Amino acid sequence: MIKQILLDTETTGIDFQSGHRIIEIGCVEMVNRKLTGSEFHTYLNPDREVDEGAIKIHGLTLEFLQDKPRFKDVVDEFLEFIKDSELLIHNAEFDIGFLNYELSLMSGRNFSIQDITEKITDTLQLAREQHPGQRNSLDALVQRYKVTGHERELHGALLDSKILGDVYLAMTGGQTDLLFDSNVQQHLKERVNSSPKHTHNDNSQKPMLIKLSKEEEQDNLDYLNKMKKETGVEPIWLEE
Repeated sequence: MIKQILLDTETTGIDFQSGHRIIEIGCVEMVNRKLTGSEFHTYLNPDREVDEGAIKIHGLTLEFLQDKPRFKDVVDEFLEFIKDSELLIHNAEFDIGFLNYELSLMSGRNFSIQDITEKITDTLQLAREQHPGQRNSLDALVQRYKVTGHERELHGALLDSKILGDVYLAMTGGQTDLLFDSNVQQHLKERVNSSPKHTHNDNSQKPMLIKLSKEEEQDNLDYLNKMKKETGVEPIWLEE
């Protein structure tokens, strides 16, 4: 079983080293590339003002957060949710920095997020590797992969985690299902080359051929090109 947690946070500002705090945590569980419906979500009282620039992004004011729990009140439930998982985070350095800062403020919590999770994958770095020189913000990836169903005006940790889940599956689509790496491609070539050849007189072994319409041919070509884009490997059926 491969347990992955899509995680996002909202904060009072951009730099925890200046004393900024987490005000929202959103997590969504995915097992074997399927969303399970299990979520962790909380707003947090930061005990400090929220920067105006941050409010414009997420809309969370101190007035709204005053009656919310503090990080220390939810930390055990949060750590239990993410432990032994692979964290998938867009711009992981930002969120992990803030989470580890929150842990450092608590007595008896002398460990980091890295210590309790199996792996941390930065989906921003993954996107940069797949799309060098292009915009790779979450919003840009939503447009690039035509991810729908998540209309929003403001950022939110739980909503952004769900969006990231759809984007991640789109970015990595086919890598576990299609398995068109070079070894598999070579194996298919060998099977084709080693298959017995039939003559026109061998009617009993003659394969049945179905002529495709132009629309069906285009659909097939579009599918093969999509496969090539998702796996990075040219399917043998596209080779001349």
